[in-house]
This record gives sequence, structure tokens and C-alpha cells, in this order.
Amino acid sequence: MLWLITKYLTTAAVVVLVSELAKRSDKLGGLVAALPLVTILTLIWLQIENQPESKIANHAWYTFWYVVPTLPMFLAFPLLLPRLGFWLTLLASVVITVICFGLFALAIRRFGIELIY
Repeated sequence: MLWLITKYLTTAAVVVLVSELAKRSDKLGGLVAALPLVTILTLIWLQIENQPESKIANHAWYTFWYVVPTLPMFLAFPLLLPRLGFWLTLLASVVITVICFGLFALAIRRFGIELIY
């Protein structure tokens, strides 16, 4: 139980760090948010918990493919925000991401990469 609490607190601290940095500097907050901190922590947690190397490698592999269709959201969000306000922009960004993910998953399926079961 102590291990689980440690994982939660460490992971939460990363999110708080990013939001605090973003308050002080747009560029620094964006840079740190763009780092794959959650993925790195996940890989560390999997290693410490003695997961097989194949599980750890698969996590990194699929994370790469899942990140690609999220990128358009980061372009759409700043363009939509002044027009729609925060909450509608956030909703639109989620919809854009879901659509991009579906189309991307269909496109790369042709190359033998299955993102949707």
C-alpha cells in the first residue's frame, strides 16, 4: 500500500510541477509538459515492479503511436480558444483528437499496427 501511495504522490507532483511552471512561464511550462514525464514514470514503475521487458517495450511502442494523433489538438486549441472559450474549446479538442485517432488507427492498420482491438 505504501508503494501505491508513493506512486500516486510522485505522479501527482509531476502534474503540479508542470502547472506551476506554466503559470510562471508559457515556454518553460510547455517544454516540461511536452516531455514524456508520465511515460518515463510509467516505464520506471513497470521496471521496479519487475514487469517483463516485452511489456515495458510494448508500452513505449504503443505510446509513440498514440501520441501522433493527439498532436492536431495542440494546434487547434490555441486557435479555437479566443472564438469558443475554454470549455467549448476543450470539448472541440477532445472531439478532434478522437476523430484523428480513429482515422490514424485506420491508416496505420494497413502497415500491421493495431491500435484499436
